[in-house]
Amino acid sequence: MRGLENRAVIVTGGGGGIGSAICRRLAEGGARVAVVDLDAAAAEELAGEIVAAGGDARGFACDITVHSAVESMVALVESELGSTHVLVNNAGWDRAMPFLKTTPALWDRIIAINLVGHLNMHHAVAPGMVERGAGSIINVASDAGRVGSSGEAVYAACKGGMIAFSKTMARELARAGVRVNAICPGPTDTALFRDFTGAGERGEKLKAALERAIPFGRLGRPEEVAGAVAFFASDESEFITGQVLSVSGGLTMNG
Repeated sequence: MRGLENRAVIVTGGGGGIGSAICRRLAEGGARVAVVDLDAAAAEELAGEIVAAGGDARGFACDITVHSAVESMVALVESELGSTHVLVNNAGWDRAMPFLKTTPALWDRIIAINLVGHLNMHHAVAPGMVERGAGSIINVASDAGRVGSSGEAVYAACKGGMIAFSKTMARELARAGVRVNAICPGPTDTALFRDFTGAGERGEKLKAALERAIPFGRLGRPEEVAGAVAFFASDESEFITGQVLSVSGGLTMNG
């Protein structure tokens, strides 16, 4: 795709699942990729794999829920890779259970990772984009934030908040030439999904039920979300901002 080569990209939650697929896809397009993850070893391992495959990537450890840590990480990334042209807010975490069985401590953790962390990233990266008059921010939300999801009330609230935040930031930053879009994966075959469904017969039944509900008849693949991210990161989408794209195999079709 046009416009990825030699551009510095930050991907949060880049060490595994959808994040690792995003990092690989952007590196294949010629981007210089900062693989950011709470798990330093996972970030470094993936960066090494990308380099071994001929790409350009470096691993960075960061707890995105801490504003000062995010500021330090972004400064380090930009000192090594150059000014950030693309930010992919992908990091996420959840623990599935009915809302009435959850605790405030669990709410705090889910909100910190899935909402506050992304606000921190915008706050640290967007000013430089505005100053340079260019940039693309892609927020990986979820169809849970569009239509709800049983057992994920707080997570869905955060993802719905990210959708609204993305639209607002798109409005605020458009005159500066900065694009902000959101991608909403449906059920995708990742470790987080398997943690959500649980192991054993119950997990297999839930997975099968979801596959029956999805018009394409299967779960999504991380690489398919990565393709949508690459589109929004590239110049192919240079006149698109404030949009929400569902990558769900047709599971949700409302606007």
